[in-house]
Amino acid sequence: MVTINDTTLRDGEQTAGVAFTRAEKVHLARMLFNAGVTDLEVGIPAMGAEECLTIAAIREALPMATLMAWCRAKKPEIKLAAQLKLDWVDISIPSSKQMIEHKLKCTKATLLVQLQECVHYAVSLGLQVCIGCEDASRAEPDFLSKIGIIGAQAGAKRLRYADTLGLLEPFTTYEQIKLLSATQPLPIEIHCHDDLGLATANTLAAIKGGAAYANTTVVGLGERAGNAPLEEVVTALHQCYQQQTGISLHSFPALCTAVSKAAGQPVPGQKSLVGARAFTHESGIHVDGLIKDIRNYQGLDPTLLGRTHTLVLGKHSGMGAVKAVFARFGIVLDQIQTSKLLCAVQEFAIHRKRCPSDRELLKISRRVLGIANLANIKMKAKGQQALTL
Repeated sequence: MVTINDTTLRDGEQTAGVAFTRAEKVHLARMLFNAGVTDLEVGIPAMGAEECLTIAAIREALPMATLMAWCRAKKPEIKLAAQLKLDWVDISIPSSKQMIEHKLKCTKATLLVQLQECVHYAVSLGLQVCIGCEDASRAEPDFLSKIGIIGAQAGAKRLRYADTLGLLEPFTTYEQIKLLSATQPLPIEIHCHDDLGLATANTLAAIKGGAAYANTTVVGLGERAGNAPLEEVVTALHQCYQQQTGISLHSFPALCTAVSKAAGQPVPGQKSLVGARAFTHESGIHVDGLIKDIRNYQGLDPTLLGRTHTLVLGKHSGMGAVKAVFARFGIVLDQIQTSKLLCAVQEFAIHRKRCPSDRELLKISRRVLGIANLANIKMKAKGQQALTL
């Protein structure tokens, strides 16, 4: 079973303009844990006293969770993680020639010695160690393997392969992870960024290639274009590979809403799985097919996420959809009435650039059909909710 190590509270908060309060981080940590996400990367102790107090509050709130801190290969930072009673530390080191030479300005040999010392130190403090290979997607495969071998000898338990710049595509990801799994002894954790829109696909490819752990963030928060979204990775594993993670899919709508609110970044309407319009249908052909048999246009059952399909009326609606939606209001239409309302709804959608609300649909029906005609329509009940299938 793949273990999800969610980094919403660390890498997710690194989204430009996002800053969680302590109360928000504790609340979100609880929500994640209650949803079944028991491995959490919760912060960076080196950020200062406020961050350390927040990490300590999460530790106190979730004594049973597996908590990780992100640190550089610096002993004072690692010591802070131990003092905060965390379970794991991710000791992050640049692994590409570009970053070693132009960021650290040192040699590979020097870096490996420093890493070995820091891993030994972290283990001596009772921490379990994940070695975070920053910019792994641009690193030499032989050097990544050497990091894993030396890290394991020093006591590390996991190797994080970070596609820091979001450069990977799924086929390369699969081959890289498969090779790394075969050439060094540590279990691999995949950490993907979404610069090319491929973070979820790359994460799945890495798991297929042998990765045992995956980093995610709720709604894909993170640096630049963000990270692999928790809800996408977990649902795709369930849907595509029948792999269970122990995480509740039903929890995702509420969890994504909470994270979005804390981040001050609304969930886009068409965001996969959790967007307001993710299971909404307007097209006449699709609606007709759904009314006949929901399996015609249902690839992913929305009930897995505690959601339902919703029908709305707009420019692309057909006669069947108009009848179905108005039947929800308890209004039975004949063909002429349906045709008139369809034209009026299409005109509304074109000019307003949106679908009419329920209240607006009823106003349109009164205007188009007239009071006399409306009086002849059989009113069964007053509908309040969107039509669902």
